[in-house]
Amino acid sequence: MKLRWIWPFLLALGAGFVAHAAELKLRLMETTDVHMNLLSFDYYQDKATEQYGLDRTVSLIHAARREAPNALLFDNGDLLQGNPLGDFVARVKPLQAGQVHPAVRILNAVGFDAANIGNHDFNFGLPFLQRVIEGAQYPYLNANVYFDDGDGRNLRHAFRPYVLLERSLRDEQGQVQTLTIGVLGLTPPQIMQWDRSNLAGRVLARDMLETARKYVPEMRARGAQLVVAIAHSGIGRDEVEPLDEHVVAALTRVPGVDAVLFGHSHAEFPGPSFASFASVDLVRGTIHGVPAVMPGRWGDHLGVIDLLLTNASGSWKVQDSRAHIRPVFDRTARKPLVEADPLVREIIAEEHRGTLAYVRDKVALSSAPIYSYFAQVADDPSVQVVANAQTAYVKRAIQGTELEKYPVLSAASPFKTGGRQGWDNYTDIPAGPLAIKNVADLYVYPNTLKAVLLTGAEVREWLEMSAGQFNRIDPHGPPRQPLLNSAFVSYNFDTIKGVEYEFDLTQPARYAPGGKVVAPGASRVRNLRFDGAPLRPEARFLVATNNYRAFGGGNFPNLTPERVVLDAPEETQHILAEYLTLVEFLSPGKQFNPSADGNWRILPIAGVSLSFVSASAAIRYLPRHSNIRLVKDNADGSALFEVLP
Repeated sequence: MKLRWIWPFLLALGAGFVAHAAELKLRLMETTDVHMNLLSFDYYQDKATEQYGLDRTVSLIHAARREAPNALLFDNGDLLQGNPLGDFVARVKPLQAGQVHPAVRILNAVGFDAANIGNHDFNFGLPFLQRVIEGAQYPYLNANVYFDDGDGRNLRHAFRPYVLLERSLRDEQGQVQTLTIGVLGLTPPQIMQWDRSNLAGRVLARDMLETARKYVPEMRARGAQLVVAIAHSGIGRDEVEPLDEHVVAALTRVPGVDAVLFGHSHAEFPGPSFASFASVDLVRGTIHGVPAVMPGRWGDHLGVIDLLLTNASGSWKVQDSRAHIRPVFDRTARKPLVEADPLVREIIAEEHRGTLAYVRDKVALSSAPIYSYFAQVADDPSVQVVANAQTAYVKRAIQGTELEKYPVLSAASPFKTGGRQGWDNYTDIPAGPLAIKNVADLYVYPNTLKAVLLTGAEVREWLEMSAGQFNRIDPHGPPRQPLLNSAFVSYNFDTIKGVEYEFDLTQPARYAPGGKVVAPGASRVRNLRFDGAPLRPEARFLVATNNYRAFGGGNFPNLTPERVVLDAPEETQHILAEYLTLVEFLSPGKQFNPSADGNWRILPIAGVSLSFVSASAAIRYLPRHSNIRLVKDNADGSALFEVLP
């Protein structure tokens, strides 16, 4: 009886609490994988671009802040490396003690709240990274990298694992609310493989999910009312293995994580390429119900997560959310959606001028021209240079690992081969100085480097698929027959360096251009040899290639993501640029010979010449090809040539 008066009081108290519950709108913004594209400028082609650049993303940031006064801004790493501007600051005119890195100067000026450390931020070594961090007016985060103490019993974090940001924000009623936001940073443990020379014996990298499960409860216990995980990682699978590289789908299932900002794989989330993922809601921009965003690369998008928080339960909870990405360029209409913020160019004007001088200067001295006019019919210098760069990268990357025992081969294909793109669509770099900007002429796609582990028999099948580029030649037919199959695109004509072989085109192609086996008993590949001896079917090789091919592009046999053993996120353009720079660095003034090594050829067919069309500009290189002859200059920029028997 004595307690009856309490219930009306408690009900009134509860009603009053609900009536005074606050709602708070908070916007999270993300940049990621900028790769030193601070300006909308393509240093490889030495010209301005409208399609990417942090200076354009900054304009999006200003607009997004005007829409949502309660906003936090984060960078998700891979900021410091990726183009000649990054190389200039790290290697050409290295950052000195007390200087602030140009990328950090921009983030300071724009007002970033925190930044994660990506795998490429380790590329220039730990001392450089520490110097960069010293200039930041915002915290740099990483929770899964530790100093190597030798036995793992007394590990210390190499960086600040997380930060608790206390912010005063206005709720929907205009009242000031204090919110503590915990921000956790994660990076792929594969840095210990990719940057072994910089990191081995200095730091250790732990599993990202294991790290999140450890620190999210700690952040909550220390007062975090909202937890944001910044993971330099791709979406991956729901079920992952220890030390996996792509863990975001699993990360969204870690209790206590309210939002995930991710990157690394240069993709766009939410976006149609993720429509098949069962855990994804593309309309809301969630993974397992947790808001998440990944804004592409190079500053081509801004990631935005809008949260609606309520404290009706007595603590702040996410009641609703929407995630989306904002582009700087309309790819359909082919026009920019925002202008570049001029302040960015002002901030880094000196470094930009220095980089222009750098890219316009030679990085190597070529003793021979590099051209692709005959890349579909003979071993080719433009393909050779790319293959050499891939080989050199993979050999460095596998040093000290179990993969080091396998021989390295390198697959590359010609990209600029005229045709529908016009008769000026060929690589043609004269002998003499090679500049960084020539790199884009040699490798036109933004592919990344991968390596697959294959048997000798599987290498043979790869070449059999490539051989589908050629028509079948009748040894008893006309004395001149067309060589190239017009249904076969040139970028699927892979040649493989490190082995020697010949093509017998009197045989039918085993594979159709789409990858279907059409002649199971046929074999065009002849005299396939490695190290001077016939290639053993059971031998195993690492084959360097690009992400398109390794992940199944072109429908080549045996090439699937599961076969990838080296998943390097570096773009081949940058790998090629570094390779040319290294040639000059190791032997200043020494001429670099890009000539093809002649490891493959088409077997001659008695009495038959093989005709093909290329640019008439190729005529001047005929003295370098004794078995190719001009038939007719078509006077339209093209010419008919033939491979002699």
